[in-house]
Amino acid sequence: MGEQKLQGKRVAIVAADMVERVELVEPRKALEAAGAQTELISLKPGKITSFDHFDPADEIDVDKAVEEADASDYDALMIPGGVGNPDQLRGDENMVAFVRSFFEQGKPVAAICHAPWVLVEAGVVRDRKLTSWPTLQTDLRNAGANWVDEQVVVDQGLVTSRKPDDIPAFNKKMIEEFCEGKHAEQAEKTRAAT
Repeated sequence: MGEQKLQGKRVAIVAADMVERVELVEPRKALEAAGAQTELISLKPGKITSFDHFDPADEIDVDKAVEEADASDYDALMIPGGVGNPDQLRGDENMVAFVRSFFEQGKPVAAICHAPWVLVEAGVVRDRKLTSWPTLQTDLRNAGANWVDEQVVVDQGLVTSRKPDDIPAFNKKMIEEFCEGKHAEQAEKTRAAT
């Protein structure tokens, strides 16, 4: 297993309070095991409180506030879910712009569960095939996405999954895509759309 596929790559993870603990902790572990350096970027410095569904769980240290973060410093982006987390992220202009820049730069992005809400706000889901927690399907379809109910979906560098049970499949695909790096086609499409 000791393959350092992502050696030398920097991955940004964006999250706020109420992030689903397992969806932050497990993919982060997988990324680091593959050799990536990860940084947790949030709305403000300090700590965020992760949740196990509706119950508060561990506090997690924030590495950087989004105002200080620049997408060009990272190779890829991972967005965990949890009900309250993406709602806070999508309400913050800096965060939405940060997420959008990964698409504009053609960098791979992985989003699980409720996280695609942030992608809707960033205006990057039109004509994309993706999945999410089932309650988001109407929002995603309304934003022009082709929503499917599958364990893991990959579309031009965007990896999406539905729920914590999908994490093993999600991690595997995420590492593959992060390994491949930039998608010129994705960057073109996003720039044309904005």
